[in-house]
Parts: sequence; C-alpha cells; structure tokens
Amino acid sequence: MRVFGDKGGPPDDRRLREVRHGKMRFDFPVYRSREEWLKRAEYLRRQILVSNGLWPTPEKAPLNARIFGRVEREGYTVEKVYFESYPGFFVTGNLYRPRDGQGPFPGVLCPHGHWKSGRLENSDRASVPGRCISFARQGYVAFSYDMVGYNDSVQVSHRFGGEREALWGISLMGLQLWNSIRSVDFLTSLEQVDPDRIGCTGASGGGTQTFMLMAVDDRVKVAAPVNMVSANFQGGCLCENSPSLRIDTFNVEIAALMAPRPLLLVSATGDWTRENPHVEYPMIRSVYRLFDAEERVQCVQFDAPHNYNTASREAVYAWFGRWLLGITDEDRLKERPFSVEGREDLLVFYDVERPQGAVDASGLTRYLIESAEKQLDGLKPGDREGLRRFREVFGVALSHSLGAELPDVSSLVVEGRGITEHPDFTMERLLIGRRSEGDRVPSVLFIPREQAGRAPGTLIVHHEGKASLVDARTGSLIPLVTELLREGHVILAVDCFLSGESHPLSGTVDRERDVKFFTTFNKTDLALRVQDVLTSLAYLQGRKEVSGVDILGLKEAGPWCLLARGLATDIRGTAVDACQFDTRDDELWLRKLFAPGIRRAGGFLTAAALTAPHRLFIHNTGGKFQTDWITEVYGALDAEGRLKIEEEEASERQILEWLRGG
Repeated sequence: MRVFGDKGGPPDDRRLREVRHGKMRFDFPVYRSREEWLKRAEYLRRQILVSNGLWPTPEKAPLNARIFGRVEREGYTVEKVYFESYPGFFVTGNLYRPRDGQGPFPGVLCPHGHWKSGRLENSDRASVPGRCISFARQGYVAFSYDMVGYNDSVQVSHRFGGEREALWGISLMGLQLWNSIRSVDFLTSLEQVDPDRIGCTGASGGGTQTFMLMAVDDRVKVAAPVNMVSANFQGGCLCENSPSLRIDTFNVEIAALMAPRPLLLVSATGDWTRENPHVEYPMIRSVYRLFDAEERVQCVQFDAPHNYNTASREAVYAWFGRWLLGITDEDRLKERPFSVEGREDLLVFYDVERPQGAVDASGLTRYLIESAEKQLDGLKPGDREGLRRFREVFGVALSHSLGAELPDVSSLVVEGRGITEHPDFTMERLLIGRRSEGDRVPSVLFIPREQAGRAPGTLIVHHEGKASLVDARTGSLIPLVTELLREGHVILAVDCFLSGESHPLSGTVDRERDVKFFTTFNKTDLALRVQDVLTSLAYLQGRKEVSGVDILGLKEAGPWCLLARGLATDIRGTAVDACQFDTRDDELWLRKLFAPGIRRAGGFLTAAALTAPHRLFIHNTGGKFQTDWITEVYGALDAEGRLKIEEEEASERQILEWLRGG
C-alpha cells in the first residue's frame, strides 16, 4: 500500500514546507482579459465578505442615528454622531459639513488608522480633524468614525474576537468593515449628501479599511488608501487580518478591486509603501488597463515617514476634487490653516450618557451567532428552487470557509509510482495533485481483474490513511474492499493531508511556525483534508472506466467526506461515520474540525443540504450529531428514501448493503 516504499516519503507537497505570512513578498498574477479579471474579482469580493462574516449579508437594522452638539466655524460645522451598526452596538464619530451652500454635497468617509489619538489625532504626521475640516470647507460632508476600542467606541476592545468567534466568522476586522458599510448607509441617509458621490480615504490601518470597503461596496466611487497598499507588508493588527482573508491573495490584488473607479495610491519613502511607484502601482494599473481606464488610477509619493501629512492630504484633495467636485485647479483645493476643537467638543460621550441597551463583547457575540443561525434557518431549502438559492448563498460560504473546490480534471497532475498485479485485481500507486498548487496526495487505485466495460467507482477515506484498508493481523485487504472489488468496483484509497504517507516521518508537524495571523494566510488542516477528498474525487470521476462515484468516509474521515460532498457534483451516494460528533459544541469544532467561518457557513447542515436529494447515509451519530434539520430538508425535497441515519456505527456489511441499495 506504500507509494514511496519502506524508506520513502513524505511527498514533495508544497503545503508541508510553505507557510504564508504578512511580511513575505507577494507576486501579482497576470490577467490577460477583462473577463478573466471580473471572474477573479467576483471570487475575491466573496472571499472578503465570507472571511469577515458578512456573507450572507447581515440584516440591516435601523441606524437610530443621533446627531447633536453642533459647533459652527468659518466655512464648516462639526457635530457629534452615534448610530447602531448592529442592535445595541454603536458607531461613534464626528460629522463635518459645509456651512454654506445648498447641496447635495459629496460625502467622504474618513477612517483614522492606528494613531494614538484615533480620530482625534492632530499632529504634523497626521490630522484627522484637519482632513475633515478641509473637506467640509471644499464642499463635502465628511464623517470620521472610531475604530473599535478607540475614543468613544469602548463597548468591546481592539482585541475583540478569538478562535471560537472565528468559527462563526466573527472578528474585529469583520466588525470594523461592517461599521464602514453602515457608515456609508449613514452618510447616504442624509439629505445633504449625494449618494452617487461617495469617497473614502484613510492612512495606515485606515488605509486598510479604505480598500476593504471599496472592494465590497461599489457605492464608494472614489478612494485614496494612504501609506498602506504593499506587496511585502499586509498589515500588523488584528483589525486588518480576519481569518481566511488572504488565502491565495494579498492587499495589492484586493486594492485592484476598485477598478475602474478612480483610485489614488499615496505612498512614502519611509515605510513599506516605498516601492509603490515601480511595484504596486504598475500591478494595479495593469488591471485598469483592461478597462481602458488608466487615467483613473494614479500614484503619488512623498519623501516622508509613515504619515497622512499636509502634502499627502493635498494630493487626496486634488484627486477627490477632480472626480467628485469637477475641479481641476489644484490651487483651489490647498489646505488652509485650521484650528481643531477641544476633546470635549468632539468626544461623543464626553457629557452625554451612553445609550441604554448597549451590548458588551459577549452580548454582541451572542447576537451575531443567533443572527447567523436565523439566516441559515431562513434559507433552509423547502423545494428545488429553494435548494438552488441555498446553494448560491451557503454553498459559496462553505466553499470559501474551507478554501476548497472540486478541481477540473484537466488541472490535475498524476504521477504513477508503480503497478502490482494480484490474482483478482491490479493495484496502481499514484501521487495526485493540482498543477498550480503543488499538492500531492498519496493514493492507491484498485482495478478488478474481471472488469468489463464501465464500472462503479468508490473513494474510500480513513483518517489514518489508506493503510487502514489492510488487516494488520493478516496482511489482507479488509472485507469491505475485497467485496467491492468482487462486485466490480474501481476503488481509490488516499492519504489526506497529514495522514498516512502524507505525514512527515519526523513525527509531529507544527505548520504555524510562530507565524502571526496564520489562518489569515493559510488553510487549516481540515480545509486541506477536504480539498484532498475533492481532488481525489475529481481524479476518480475522470477515469474513463468509471461510470459513477460513491464516497465512503470511515471513522474520523467521515466528517471530512461529508463536507467535501457538499462541494462536489455528480456523486451517486455518500456514506459517512459521524463519530458521534456533537455539532453544537464549539470547543469540539476547535479541537477536531477547525476552519474559520465553518459554523457561519452552516457546517454539516449546509453540506448535507447540498448533498440532497442524492443518497446519503450518516451513521454513528450517537444522538449528538444534528440530523433533524437534514431530515427536514430531504423531506421537503421528497427524498426521504435517499437519506439513512443510524445512531450506531455501521458495520462493513451494513455499508455494503446500503451501497447495493443504490
């Protein structure tokens, strides 16, 4: 059963030796057509939303905005604002408006970044109030709002979230991105604001907020992320690194999602954007070229440390003035001297009681989990059309949460490692992988000797690998395999990631290697195992002699196979061991089956619904594995007879009988 022989292994699998991180150098893919880019752009937008817990879109409850504390100054006014992005969670900030003119005016969002004083920062290197004052004097309505944990936003800290929250797609970054989306809602709700002229600009962490917002919200018509877009630094804070965000992508590709809307990159010689003019800017410009819109992207650089100083601000004023005001005379948009109000005039809750009903971190988490469960239940398929809608929403969520998909057969790379002839079958040892990914799955293919014409194919996966299909006492194949071969099945047995021969001989594997934000850039073991199941399925389906494929997930590989089945197509039947997994126990998910967003995506419920109405056998539930929801879906699709559920672990004989029933 060994692909490498007694002294070999593990395979040259890129996943065993490469760990991505936020300070490595990333390369920009080459996109040769607008269509190719648009397909990629749609994928990336969904990835951003799923990784931040915003797919499907959360319910937009009333903002219940309050604007008060108006102060009038020469050419502008400033007010205090709070509103609810989620019920009981408040976005806090200041609204700067032109004092004269009728409007409607363009609106500008001003996220602040990690300056010590947040939105109140007023120094030579950065002045958030100064930026907003200048915008208001020029004819904009500008809104600066707190990052979570800064100034007035103290309901939860800037360390909000954790691994348990990650299961549900809950993170600090996701919360801040939602706050930004709701801030657009707030701005566009104002009668003075033209909803078709919305801009966004911020520096550093505020730059990250800018390009993440513009990537997923096309209401942002003009943007200027300042001193942030880089190919070699992706952001150093929790609020910039939601789990799964940068799987196979990086900030430059995300920033290119602005195309073909006007985008200005502002960089500095004294930070990680020093290479913008000749590295990142040409990368993004290549995408704008696909739209014949190169005049809509521009890069400026200043000889300065990390900043959003006067020179940087004036470059942004000129860019926004061109696209939002129709002003090309940059001298009209130079920054005039300004005076910033005292803290008491800017802090929202300086002399105002905080609203009643404000939630804390645990209350917010509880609300978000309950909302996610309601959305899943609300889309539970009740008929074939409902199943189609469910697939479009939760099928996408499941695929992105696992970073897994069924590959095209043409993308596979298969290396033969030897053939052994037996009296009743031929055994071929293989390495199966995907050409662009560098992965390698050790596999053994069994072909019956007396096969005539096309035959059923069966993929068998065991958590300890393909060697588990051999009886350790006798050295013979287990009865399940021999009986399937006798009945003419072509069988593929595989070693999924870190099982069997895919595990390094040196012992334990620590893939994290002390990398910060590991899950932001790298797939978890569960995700890679699910992908290996899908890759193996694609190979077996592509065999000319195989007429149809069944999946058998044995022991602890049962859950891997069920999740994979939800992302596969053209599978006849699926039989999986549920391992008495308590699907409602988050701690168990963390220990056994961790993938960010997996519970937000519906986990096994989604996978089983996507399997319907095809044959599914779930055994060894132990009364813990949630099946009532699955039963209801199969019933609604008139497919009750294709679903079998057993609390006890099925024997090999029971599995065989179930397969024969198909």
